[in-house]
Amino acid sequence: MLSQEQREFAGEVKALAADWLVPIPHTPGHVNRDLVKAMAELGLLARLFPGVETGKPSRDAAALDLCLLREALATQNTEAETALALQGLGSYPVLQSGSDTQVGKWLPAVAAGDAIAAFALTEPEAGSDAAALQLKAEPDGDGWRLTGEKIWISNAPEADFYTVFARTAEAGSRGVTAFVVPGDRPGLSGEHLDMVSPHPIGRLTFDGVAVRRDELLGEENRGFHVAMRTLDLFRPSVGAFAVGMAQAALDAAIEHAGTRHAFGGPLKNQQTVSHTLAEMATRTEAARLLVYSAAQAYDSGETKIASRSAMAKLFATETAQYVVDAAVQLHGARALQRGHLLEQLYREVRAPRIYEGASEIQRTIIARELFRS
Repeated sequence: MLSQEQREFAGEVKALAADWLVPIPHTPGHVNRDLVKAMAELGLLARLFPGVETGKPSRDAAALDLCLLREALATQNTEAETALALQGLGSYPVLQSGSDTQVGKWLPAVAAGDAIAAFALTEPEAGSDAAALQLKAEPDGDGWRLTGEKIWISNAPEADFYTVFARTAEAGSRGVTAFVVPGDRPGLSGEHLDMVSPHPIGRLTFDGVAVRRDELLGEENRGFHVAMRTLDLFRPSVGAFAVGMAQAALDAAIEHAGTRHAFGGPLKNQQTVSHTLAEMATRTEAARLLVYSAAQAYDSGETKIASRSAMAKLFATETAQYVVDAAVQLHGARALQRGHLLEQLYREVRAPRIYEGASEIQRTIIARELFRS
């Protein structure tokens, strides 16, 4: 399925991450700007926006390249993977729907590691039902004033700009508008939230935050389309992140089973262990193929991509949960020690089954598509 060039690219990313990113100190709960800057200097952030170095980034995001990048990073350093993914998630709405001025202002800064991006959709009463959001955008001269709250926003409250989705009309999903809001705008404040996984996540409060007409992202009342277009692209890549974590856990389990002795021989000689490893490997490979297939469908321009993206995210994230848990079980108590690779993966692997559409929402999307002609 992959070309030689793509395989070499994935190998290069793994090597760069192992040599240059893993040694950078971890900063749980906060944006690691040193890590982001290092990824920029290695050229990894520019991979999110091909052509950005020449000032003409392509507006057509490549889903498979994004998946390969996220999977490769996840096998080596989940903090780096998450930092890169959040830069993409917050910036791709600008890439896909922004004006030339907006693209020129923000994307080179993101690619250079000088600006932290964030995607601000979820609210206290609008999680899985994103169309129910209530952040108000009230007309004010030639712009708007934003009033309300966002929660569970990655990179908040430290981002330099936010892609914000607000209600401009009482018409469900057709009354949502997207804006690009600088993080230092008066009236915008926030706080960190202490989470199980060590990602930077927070709450944002908008107290009459002014946004100008030139900060409108796309068309007025078409912001829900902007959000869903980004999520359709990113769902397979969330699956790729999960595949990377599953592969890291599988590799650790294989090494452990080959070197750990019990009952007169290595663990791999125990049928229960070998069968567990076989199941872990099979599910990981199946998840990888689903992810790559969905990404290729997106890149080839298939119109009915929602179901395939949902299948990829659903199966890959559920698989990663199984594989990481099985690896912990094979390792025993040592995998529960703070700082162990599997202890870290065990905390990391739970969140992807929730964010960017929980597993239950993915099943709803898949089932709905089954009955469409």
